[in-house]
Amino acid sequence: MKAVVCRSYGPPENLKLEEIDDPEFGNDEALVEVYASALNFPDGLQIQGKYQFQPPMPFTPGSEVAGKIKKTGAKLQGYNVGDRVMATPGIGGLAELVAVKSDGLRKIPDNMNFKTAASFAMVYTTSYYALKQRANLKSGETLLVLGSSGGVGLTAVELGKLFGAKVIAAASSDEKLEFVKQLKPDYLLNYNECDLKEAVKDLTEGRGADVIYDPVGGDLFDQCCRCINWNGRLLVIGFTSGRIPSYKANLSLLKGSAMVGVFLGRFRKEEPQAYEQNFRELLDMYREGKLNPIVTKSFALEDFVDAFNIFNQRKAMGKVTLELKQE
Repeated sequence: MKAVVCRSYGPPENLKLEEIDDPEFGNDEALVEVYASALNFPDGLQIQGKYQFQPPMPFTPGSEVAGKIKKTGAKLQGYNVGDRVMATPGIGGLAELVAVKSDGLRKIPDNMNFKTAASFAMVYTTSYYALKQRANLKSGETLLVLGSSGGVGLTAVELGKLFGAKVIAAASSDEKLEFVKQLKPDYLLNYNECDLKEAVKDLTEGRGADVIYDPVGGDLFDQCCRCINWNGRLLVIGFTSGRIPSYKANLSLLKGSAMVGVFLGRFRKEEPQAYEQNFRELLDMYREGKLNPIVTKSFALEDFVDAFNIFNQRKAMGKVTLELKQE
């Protein structure tokens, strides 16, 4: 089969498209024929050796896919050959075939295509966990979303509106904000053209945001610590800016606020029932037409370098996918 292979850490140009053996799969696994594979920011970190969990070399990156089950293990229950599935294999997704454990498989709703399915799991479960379990976001509260045009940012805006929050969508350019506007946030902020702290205070009559969703980190995190409301929750999603900031305890004391970590992988491991319930609720929302996943860029597998560089150049708006096979 064809697969993108990482044999040395570095930029996406180091990766090679190779012909390799089909993956082996266990008794509780399925061999999935990949129709679409989605890229996420952590995939770019992983090929550089900068992610929390690094697979042994050589490896094929790609953490979420959609396709059809080609073969099933002897003990796999609930799935059959030919089933349309979305899957989160962790690694191995940028390939024509990938082995996926039973807990990483979900059947695709009838009204969902493969590109959408490949783009659904990680961003929606991250944002839903963040807003539901970690922030306990309430109707009428103000939610500030940084990096609002990216994959997780868009889902935070969309879900925040469903929670009944007033949503401030913030991004680094007017082009990105124009893109986010389709989700109808209450306010738009270009933080490259304003003082984020002062702008948020102006929009909230001096109170600050009740919940701040931050996948960016760096200098913006520092400003967020100063524009958060009493009893506010600052959600740490990631650090796309490249700098991991420090949290000043005196600001938490003065504002009665909390910094709350959002680590989906650990949540899935420690609270599997809650994770499964979240996933079921999200799929139900999709079936009911309440969610509208946005895929903006699709590439052929051979163009994987261009796909990765969308993230490196910080131009990602919505989800980025690679299409391996037509439906």
